[in-house]
Amino acid sequence: MPWRRLAAVAVVLVLLLGATMIAVRRQTDALKAQLGPHERTTITQSVVVERMRAVARLVTSETMVRDVVTYENTWYGSTKRSIVVVTGRIDAGVNLERGTQIDIDEATKTIALTLPKAEILSVDVTDMKTYDERGGLWNPFTPADRDAIIRIARNQLGRAAYEMKVIEHAEQNASTLLAGLFRADGYTTTVTFAPRLETTGPR
Repeated sequence: MPWRRLAAVAVVLVLLLGATMIAVRRQTDALKAQLGPHERTTITQSVVVERMRAVARLVTSETMVRDVVTYENTWYGSTKRSIVVVTGRIDAGVNLERGTQIDIDEATKTIALTLPKAEILSVDVTDMKTYDERGGLWNPFTPADRDAIIRIARNQLGRAAYEMKVIEHAEQNASTLLAGLFRADGYTTTVTFAPRLETTGPR
């Protein structure tokens, strides 16, 4: 239904920017804490790998999404139905454990990183409100139905996140975060994303 998507879009537009900034800030603070006081360093492949290892999974987008789940189950002609409004948190980012490619040009002080494409890292249902629930005559609601509703909700929330360009936001923020990781050392960093990477290290 159009109003369902409009409701989800409204929630994302309000929360996406703030949540994304919080996610990037958390990653930056975590990096500072793990790396300790900064001293200008000559960047080598091992230095890049070590710094990136500190954040093996870059969660660069945290988005709240709301959607409506319509659940229906029929057993021997007896139908149970439920309409549930669900709210979920979508964490998207780059899983660096899937491999990275690193090129360092010391003469020009540039670092080129090729990373796996961003992905949905987790979908957590944070709230569920049931607005209509009707059990069948000999087909009542059971815990299995609740589990099925949660599975449907997570799938719908994940699809909504893709439709709302959450992956693109995650990649933009990962690029910003990693560029800042080496800027204090005098290096310019460019980041590209590839569907599949087989190796880790310089090309």
